[in-house]
Amino acid sequence: MEENQMFCFQCQETAKGTGCVLKGFCGKNSSTSKYMDLLLFVTRGVSVATDLLRNNNKVVDKGVNNFVIDALFSTITNANFDDESILKRVRNGIVLRSQLITQLKNRNINVPDVYEISWSGDEATFDKTASIVGVLREKDEDLRSLKELIVYGLKGIAAYMEHAMRLGFDDDSLHVFIQKTLATIATKEMAVADWVSLVLETGNMGVKAMEMLDRANTTSYGNPEITKVNIGVSNKPGILISGHDLHDIEDLLKQTEGTGVDVYTHGEMLPAHYYPAFKKYSHFIGNYGNSWWKQREEFESFNGPIVFTTNCIVPPSANASYKERMFTSNATGFPGCKHIYANEDGHKDYSEVIAMAKNCKAPDEIETGEIVGGFAHNQVLALADKVVDGVKSGAIRKFVVMAGCDGRMKNRNYYTDFADALPKDTIILTAGCAKYRYNKLALGDIGGIPRVLDAGQCNDSYSLAVIALKLKEVFGLDDVNKLPIVYNIAWYEQKAVIVLLALLALGVKNIHLGPTLPAFLSPNVTKVLVENFGIGGISDVESDLESMGLNS
Repeated sequence: MEENQMFCFQCQETAKGTGCVLKGFCGKNSSTSKYMDLLLFVTRGVSVATDLLRNNNKVVDKGVNNFVIDALFSTITNANFDDESILKRVRNGIVLRSQLITQLKNRNINVPDVYEISWSGDEATFDKTASIVGVLREKDEDLRSLKELIVYGLKGIAAYMEHAMRLGFDDDSLHVFIQKTLATIATKEMAVADWVSLVLETGNMGVKAMEMLDRANTTSYGNPEITKVNIGVSNKPGILISGHDLHDIEDLLKQTEGTGVDVYTHGEMLPAHYYPAFKKYSHFIGNYGNSWWKQREEFESFNGPIVFTTNCIVPPSANASYKERMFTSNATGFPGCKHIYANEDGHKDYSEVIAMAKNCKAPDEIETGEIVGGFAHNQVLALADKVVDGVKSGAIRKFVVMAGCDGRMKNRNYYTDFADALPKDTIILTAGCAKYRYNKLALGDIGGIPRVLDAGQCNDSYSLAVIALKLKEVFGLDDVNKLPIVYNIAWYEQKAVIVLLALLALGVKNIHLGPTLPAFLSPNVTKVLVENFGIGGISDVESDLESMGLNS
């Protein structure tokens, strides 16, 4: 790879379906991509050291765990575009690695001869080192595919853990697994079968992480409940908060109360409206706009400041007026944007954002009406009798899981057309931003049950698994695959990868994945997934309705 090039194939929109080599389709520069490779390389080095310390019964400081989680999250697609932000993490990681290596040597613990440990960390060698420690360092296509599949799963786990950790929930076994797995990738040579086993173990840990986050969210803010969310606007200035972090929106709602500034959600923050704890804020107006990829036009018309708590950032165009109104936080970053840091207690000060909002005009109205959501597992199980009766009577023929991500490719219109074409005796179970392809369609209901049941964010795909397992129990089945459920899942980035691995770990088979299969899956690895788990792609709406047994 030439020094000015990159290689990245972690998202669905990767160039030509093979890999971005000049600039990321997401908008990240080649330098950003390479510094992310360097950050992951350093993080593997840190993990090699922590794994050795734990194997020798030594305690690892929580600050190291926090570093690894943040490093993984900041390299997720559309999270961070700021070279200096990434390099700051690299430098911190080098310091941590050095401290850990010293601990190992002081205890006479042998340090493995791997580049992740032996590299000097000299800043003058950053660019050269970054160019040789990325994805293509593994020459074997199948091993590369399996290792990257695992790493992307770990990134998804890290994202969910970071949200839970901000709410005071943590699980050391997840940190141990993440760091041990990164150390394994750096130091071990294993057979393909062993790497496949580690893929499934990653899925199991994904289930554990999603359960922890579900528990953190519901303990902190109550169980999501059926909610009608306004998609219009008020006549007051507003702040738009995007991403996934509920702790951040709680801080913002508290600090904006009584200021004359309203708060709106955007993208994956929409499900915040479903939580009882946030319903008391009268200035929590509704959801503005659609999926993340439409933000360039919708952020212009919003008129007020925008706060990113996590991905997904679309780099503003050169003449975008709203860039000066963008604020980043946590793992996110964008050059020229103000970054809001948490204080020692984990809270953020939004006073600068609020002051800016007061000098902005109210949002331009781009649509009116309401959308309904809040169908996480607790709410759906409260409707269990209705659901079971619907299935037994034949009113509900099948459930169609259409969770996952949205994206800007035109072929994603498939999901709108697919949802619209589904027979009226089917119900869509969804989570994640994929729902923006069909959550405003007039699909009606079945006996009072809406035909689109939105469980929430991508991490709330856990709810869909809980619902499936409960239905399996209710119907007395010995296999979740015998339920009247089919899976047509859209993916985009790494949080969707861990959702997929979690479903595989739970034994779910015959999942249709689109709009394209991941570029990081080699032909041989794809064959394993097809033969062992029934993973398949999509074709056209009519053919897929037929193959999934959904034709009228």
